[in-house]
Amino acid sequence: MLVISHLSSTFVVGYPITLSIIWITGCVFSALFRHQQVRPLITCSTSPFVSILVPAHNESATLAETVQSLINLDYPRYELILIDDCSQDDTLTIMNNLQATYSQIAITIVTLPVNRGKANALNEGFKVAKGTDIVAIDADSLLAPDAVTQLITTLLQHPDCGAVTGKPVVRNRSTLIGRLQLLEYIGVIDLIKKAQSYLTGSITTVSGVIVAFRRDALKAVGGWNPAVMTEDIDITWRLYRHNWQVAYEPRAICWILVPERLRGLIKQRQRWSRGGLEVLATNWRGFYQNPLGQRFLLLETIVSNLWALLTAISILSYTINLIFLHDLALNGNLLFILLVLSTLQFTIGFVASQVTAKLAGTELLLVPIYVVYYWMVNLLSCLAAMESYVVDPQRRGTWRSPDRGV
Repeated sequence: MLVISHLSSTFVVGYPITLSIIWITGCVFSALFRHQQVRPLITCSTSPFVSILVPAHNESATLAETVQSLINLDYPRYELILIDDCSQDDTLTIMNNLQATYSQIAITIVTLPVNRGKANALNEGFKVAKGTDIVAIDADSLLAPDAVTQLITTLLQHPDCGAVTGKPVVRNRSTLIGRLQLLEYIGVIDLIKKAQSYLTGSITTVSGVIVAFRRDALKAVGGWNPAVMTEDIDITWRLYRHNWQVAYEPRAICWILVPERLRGLIKQRQRWSRGGLEVLATNWRGFYQNPLGQRFLLLETIVSNLWALLTAISILSYTINLIFLHDLALNGNLLFILLVLSTLQFTIGFVASQVTAKLAGTELLLVPIYVVYYWMVNLLSCLAAMESYVVDPQRRGTWRSPDRGV
């Protein structure tokens, strides 16, 4: 029993250490490989026509700024499709005003009478889209002027690629939780996608805030799935099942708003974790049918959930020992290694994103706090997602106004 307890404790701390080593190694080699690539961007004569879908539900506070960023794109040939998913505020009025104001760009407005979620809204927008390629963004996302150019260039360079996602960068940093997520996006999410792309040739999921699809790929998988909680994770793995590849393009920058209240953050991460469970439930054949890299990603999802369960048990055990036996046995060496690797990991992410993300050096002082924050949020999210999936496995999503900072 003592041996099992020791192995469990070692896994709880050793698993994050192993992941950090994998992420750091993959990111470094990815950067070296990317630096060696010659990448001519598409020109006006070679650019396909693109439809940009912007689904919105109660987005009156953010929609105008988002559309302004789309008007300022340097991409030569595109249309905007604004989808109002039964908003209860003046989102539709703002859409009509934007259509009248920016007459130089083709803007189509789609109004939906019933709120059936983001996936359904995207499908309705896709029905009227004329583009050869489809870009989907959130209604609070701000795209860098060259973001669409970078995404479409990647699609054209890789004919087997059905979708390519860009790099989200946090723009609301008024609270500690917001600044911790800034670190997370540059030091974890960005690093993970770079490492996954280089080491496995695949990524776990596109980012729903900025992603471009080939029309043929979207049609092949039947569009987005309204029956799941995370349409972005689901469509990634349905593309894999139809033999399309999915890529990550960190040069396509998208500025995003993130939750700045703990409750909103946990709800968001619970939804992400549930999406991972839904992928496992619908892609179990991938463990023997998919390419080796994708099998590794599925296995990592299982191990992450196992880690959450064992961590919860370990915390309970530590708490009981501390209260009743006044004893707390922690492996200080492993914790020190984890802290050192986390500092190295975030330093790499900081250097890679300092200019594009407009970072201040003082952000790195939050790394020790972040190490605790990240794994605790992951733990709570995984456990909540497991409970949600067991209680209501068929749950479908409708939109609610998210927490976008204070």
